[in-house]
Amino acid sequence: MNKDNRFKPKKTSGYIPEQKPKANYYKAAGNNKYKPVTDRNGKAVRHENEAVTAAAPPKKKLSGKCRAEKFCGGCNYLALKYEEQLKLKQEYIDGLFSEYVKVKPIIGMQDPLHYRNKVHHAFAMGKGGEIISGSYAADTHWVVSTDDCLLEDRKSQDIIETVRKLAKSFKYKPYNEDTGYGLLRHVLIRRGFESGEILVVLVLTSPILPGKKNFVKALREKHPDITSIVINVNDQDTSMVLGERNIPIFGPGFIRDKLCGLSYRISPSSFYQINPVQTEVLYNTAIQYADLKHHDVIIDAYCGIGTIGLTAAGKVSKLIGIELNKDAVRDARINASDNHISNAEFVNADASEYISEMADEGMQADVIFMDPPRSGSTEVFMSSAVKLAPRTIVYISCGPESLKRDLEYLTKHGYKVQKLQPVDMFPQTVHVETVVLLSKTEKSHIMP
Repeated sequence: MNKDNRFKPKKTSGYIPEQKPKANYYKAAGNNKYKPVTDRNGKAVRHENEAVTAAAPPKKKLSGKCRAEKFCGGCNYLALKYEEQLKLKQEYIDGLFSEYVKVKPIIGMQDPLHYRNKVHHAFAMGKGGEIISGSYAADTHWVVSTDDCLLEDRKSQDIIETVRKLAKSFKYKPYNEDTGYGLLRHVLIRRGFESGEILVVLVLTSPILPGKKNFVKALREKHPDITSIVINVNDQDTSMVLGERNIPIFGPGFIRDKLCGLSYRISPSSFYQINPVQTEVLYNTAIQYADLKHHDVIIDAYCGIGTIGLTAAGKVSKLIGIELNKDAVRDARINASDNHISNAEFVNADASEYISEMADEGMQADVIFMDPPRSGSTEVFMSSAVKLAPRTIVYISCGPESLKRDLEYLTKHGYKVQKLQPVDMFPQTVHVETVVLLSKTEKSHIMP
């Protein structure tokens, strides 16, 4: 069997049901134009220009708490009591990982609503020329108005509502995916829950915002607590939200927030966990599991702006952070300096490639923190990690199925799962975060 194909993510049983729609989706020509479609019996189910964009599953249990829940696809568990949500997630994680270790009870939230410190809306033209904004319907690029989303920060929602109203008065047009015309693509709000600072990112097809000064003035008159406004230029035919160019038009172009006692600089494209309350639980658990020593050299792989590594840096001799996003690396270095942390080195590189080079050069590490994307790590990274032979690997995962695949590899190559702690980072959804402690066994080696 081809080695690369063998290591692709595998489907496993016990996946939390996502309750995806079974009826036909409404067909769309783009974000702005809608074509009428028929149901399974050939009957027309909608007309052109209606704002509704997706069909709800016929047997889906609705909570009645959100007017967009039939179409959005985000809050799959909104109709369940929070205790029932936690029970389902616990059973899911138990089913995946009980062969390795007794799974600890999931850690839930005291207040599992409005926890998102990052709110992203796409723009579209609704019925009657009204500008709407919201989330994409599941597996589509069709916008569902989500003005009253129960996950989003309320203050951020208020700002987005103002942006929509101002866009109409300034005659800004939403971007049309069919024609390629229009100015407004997305709006992104990042708010520091501890600092109170607010960053507004307007994703436009052009670096020119007509009436820019008056727009900024009007927005800040309504929301004086906004500390920075940025134009992000995305003029490509792409599904990516952000482009590569950021132009501050008010403030410094970033915000700061506090997490686990440290201050962090957060730019438009920087990765920063969206649930700060549960992030502190997650990171404190990870650092406790690592049992750090003063002489340790630690690696923070996929480090983002350095949050995990910098939180641990005061307990060790040296921190090496590895991150592919150059803006995040810049922020990580500034964060280290601002927090007076002098034993941290941040490298702009692909984590798999860099750690492979470290292994080839005979370098060593005592502890590796790895927090990969939902797709999980790579065989190159993990084989190199095994070669570095750290006594401990702490794996933070947002993808249980890819975690299962990666644990299968690591446990066959000299590491043993000692502890596994699920954390509910995303209440009302199917997603669950997990912290895993792996310790090196006496027979740690690389299998051929």
